[in-house]
Amino acid sequence: MLKFNAFFFISPINPTQCRTNTHSQCQVKSSQVKSALLSTNLMKKVSLMNEEYFNYNTDGCEGDTAEDRKSQDGSETMPFIDESPTMSPHLCARGQDGEAVSPTPPEGLLPRGGIEKGLEMKKLVLSGFLASEEIYINQLEALLLPMKPLKATATTSKPVLTVEQIDTIFFMIQDIFEIHKEFYDALSPNIQQWDEKVTVGHLFQKLASQLGVYKAFVDNYKVAVETAEKCSQANSQFQKISENLKVKGPKESKDCTTSATMEALLYKPIDRVTRSTLVLHDLLKHTPKDHPDFPLLQDALRISQNFLSSINEEIDPRRTAVTTPKGEVRQLVKDGFLVEVSEGTRKLRHVFLFTDLLLCAKMKKAAVGRHQQYECKWYIPLADLSFQTLDDSDSLPHVQTLPEHEIEEMKIKISSIKSEIQKEKKAQKAQSRNVDRLRKKMNEQESCLLLHSPTIPFRIHNKHGKSYLFLLSSDYERSEWRESIQKLQKKDLQACVLSSVELQVLTGSCFKLRTVHNIPVTSNKDDDESPGLYGFLHVIVHKATGFKESANLYCTLEVDSFGYFVSKAKTRVFRDTTEPQWNEEFEIELEGSQCLRILCYKSKLNKDDNEIVDKIMGKGQVQLDPQTVQSKNWHMDVIEMNGIKVEFSMKFTSRDLSLKRTPSKKQSGVFGVKISVVTKRERSKVPYIVRQCIEEVEKRGIDEVGIYRISGVATDIQALKAAFDANTKDILVMLSDMDINAIAGTLKLYFRELPEPLLTDRLYPAFMEGIALSDPAAKENCMMHLLRSLPDPNLITFLTLLEHLKRVAEKEPVNKMSLHNLATVFGPTLLRPSESESSKAHITLASDIWSHDVMAQVQVLLYYLQHPPISFAELKKNTLYFSTDV
Repeated sequence: MLKFNAFFFISPINPTQCRTNTHSQCQVKSSQVKSALLSTNLMKKVSLMNEEYFNYNTDGCEGDTAEDRKSQDGSETMPFIDESPTMSPHLCARGQDGEAVSPTPPEGLLPRGGIEKGLEMKKLVLSGFLASEEIYINQLEALLLPMKPLKATATTSKPVLTVEQIDTIFFMIQDIFEIHKEFYDALSPNIQQWDEKVTVGHLFQKLASQLGVYKAFVDNYKVAVETAEKCSQANSQFQKISENLKVKGPKESKDCTTSATMEALLYKPIDRVTRSTLVLHDLLKHTPKDHPDFPLLQDALRISQNFLSSINEEIDPRRTAVTTPKGEVRQLVKDGFLVEVSEGTRKLRHVFLFTDLLLCAKMKKAAVGRHQQYECKWYIPLADLSFQTLDDSDSLPHVQTLPEHEIEEMKIKISSIKSEIQKEKKAQKAQSRNVDRLRKKMNEQESCLLLHSPTIPFRIHNKHGKSYLFLLSSDYERSEWRESIQKLQKKDLQACVLSSVELQVLTGSCFKLRTVHNIPVTSNKDDDESPGLYGFLHVIVHKATGFKESANLYCTLEVDSFGYFVSKAKTRVFRDTTEPQWNEEFEIELEGSQCLRILCYKSKLNKDDNEIVDKIMGKGQVQLDPQTVQSKNWHMDVIEMNGIKVEFSMKFTSRDLSLKRTPSKKQSGVFGVKISVVTKRERSKVPYIVRQCIEEVEKRGIDEVGIYRISGVATDIQALKAAFDANTKDILVMLSDMDINAIAGTLKLYFRELPEPLLTDRLYPAFMEGIALSDPAAKENCMMHLLRSLPDPNLITFLTLLEHLKRVAEKEPVNKMSLHNLATVFGPTLLRPSESESSKAHITLASDIWSHDVMAQVQVLLYYLQHPPISFAELKKNTLYFSTDV
């Protein structure tokens, strides 16, 4: 059996027919498989966590390519399995009440009682998984399609491939196809004729028992991919075949045939083996323990986890060190992207700190089909490295610095381009060329931002004469690099001189050893990452203690923004003291921030040149836990740093307003009145107030920076509220004269004061369950089914608002309001239950604005905002599967 080995492999390829591949490429392919299988170690932990979900993706109708699995730096990635609990907490089912506004939803979706609810959710999970199975089978079938003609030509005088090469590339694919085709054919009738007596556990148990086939496939995977790649280089005919395999779309999607590469399709079984295991978690979650399926699904999960664990036991942990020719271990301690000033020009470098030397490298331009590699620019043995002080350093060379407004423009462009990429990828007939073009454009902007935003100098010196200058974005980062190097220098280090071969081997190892893979300036976080905090953080820096001698002391505050840390505030200098008491308050704007850093400095005058020198006395950081900082009261905390204690308080203010729902006593107005009452009275499908506010915002407020985020004047909003309630004749004149932020605030206030949320109290638990589903196809079925269950006035109003918010987000480069920002503002407004329902579900008040519930509310709206346009007519059609995109 061939084990995963980063250095050696058996190649069944005829060397006369295929050019040899590079050693480093084999290593990358191997590490790709390793990363996927190593991630499955998490499965062991999950079996003990009944309430946890995993996030996993499945392939859409488009069929992803190898390019889609590449990170910004070009390296390929395997699916990441998140071991954290789902953002949405588990909610208990609630009984129906007589006042429910929503009609009784279609059979087979909404929660009724514990067991029934679980079985309905189970059906949704199975429906989604069945749809993904259909896509997977079509992908395997597309992979098998060229195998027969290739075998037919293998025995002719002009073979495209040898029989040995064909057997290597298509190893076990036929067996895997037959297993899943049989599984699909058996599962499909059970879902179509679903009732509480249907059992499917035996089918999953059988599927799990056949995982040995996958073991053989995994063992052969890297050789299969390498063989296909080499043969593609050697034979143009096979290259055309392997780059354009046709994949059939789902049965419901006519004429949905897409193209995929052979490399992308060979990857599918590697991906599928983990995904099948993840589905079992969702099924167990929604299967009652006394159901016949429960023990069978448990057994299937046990088999799957044991299989994944057995694979992991054969794989060595990720390599973080290289061995020198003398047999010594050179460990990578730290690496990251830094900006070097070389000949007066900013250059992006990847710097690697090893246990005995510092190496500065740049990424070489890779030829098409080749993996990226590093080129060493210089290295310094740590024994020869020193940090230049002000006394012995030359003046800093003149480096061009961009104005602040140009830096901001770059951030806006990055947000805009990333939004375009997401739109392009969601389009049914997404053009990979367009996505590639946008990615290239975004990378250019990100590289430019990283190059021009840092301004803090970090100079290092080689005792043999040469100095090097880096520019960093934060003093905290500079201090970290300095401390890491100084810690290693305390050891008994010997100066080392690398031969050209040794330097080449070390530089080549950097690609697989690196821990920082991407340029850290992506403007918007991915969906599976924590969104961070958006709003204002109020910080009071009280005092500091623990100084051994009197000094002039001050603090600075940094927060993360756009992927890197930025200094946001500075206290005044407290002079000649050991116990400074600043008691200064700062308001810091947060843009998806997750961490606050505080640095404490000592400031003194240099007698030689009368210049002030600042020295870091201590530094520390605190995670911005939403539940901690969002209480009504100030939260006091202490950061300890090198014996120094800094006391501070903080409080987060969200851009959202209060979310209390108070039904109006007067039914003649519109605020606090049920939406069905208003639309019936007005004989309209969408309330007049909603239509007029949207029209006015789109007419003159869509370019307004922070529209819907910045609050309008409270008196203006109350005046508009009174005018709409009284149905004043001159309401249109008032709207045209009113500040646009007041109009936006009025629209938000209307939805916030509805006696029941627009998406209804009754459906709230189901929305929370639906957004927590791991399987994308099951989530699609559930989320669209829930929309169909809304009363018509609610649904039409929601769809109207949805399209309006999408149009606002299209102007994000100007108004700085992304889909995520808009979801943050409107999500709780449209979903937060009325107070009576909130108390039942144990939901706290507005002070808990970023609780798990509210984060899930944001995710629900974001899901619909990111979804392709939703038609009311199409939505109301009673389809078996709303979508087969997986």
